[in-house]
Amino acid sequence: MHGLQLWVNLPRRDKMIAPRYQEVPSAKIPVATSADGKVRVKVIAGEALGVKAAVETRAPILYQHFSLQPGATIRQPVPTDYRVFAYALSGKGFYGEGDARQEIDARKMVVFRNDGDAVTLAAGEEPLEVLLLGGVPLKEPVVRYGPFVTNTEDEIRQAVVDYQADRMGAITH
Repeated sequence: MHGLQLWVNLPRRDKMIAPRYQEVPSAKIPVATSADGKVRVKVIAGEALGVKAAVETRAPILYQHFSLQPGATIRQPVPTDYRVFAYALSGKGFYGEGDARQEIDARKMVVFRNDGDAVTLAAGEEPLEVLLLGGVPLKEPVVRYGPFVTNTEDEIRQAVVDYQADRMGAITH
């Protein structure tokens, strides 16, 4: 079992919007399988193999869990303005194509260059489980403290004060 926590930063203009929660049980996460049956993907955010995610995101992102059988390859389109990375959960495989092909193995991360419109992943002699994640870089300052992420130290201080005064809002469905 793997436990991962991913925090998606919001643009400055959206940081103070009302909180929103979406509960999507595992059984409701869309799954797609390649025509040859060797690649399976859980589409948590974005789109893969013609299947769109059930989760709605404020900022456009992709978050996909690929399971590749030995010898399988997937070329996943990614928007050219996204910054994309892959994290291998288990197994060994490859990323890239041709002379640029390199190895990736369990508990390793690859940050891709913003120089194409697709990412290629391939399993080696064993299955490969890999997360593919990405989004548009905000190009804003990031300041964090505990669970708070803002753009300035003053905003962090205000977030702590608001939290202590129970002014963080209510989560709606």
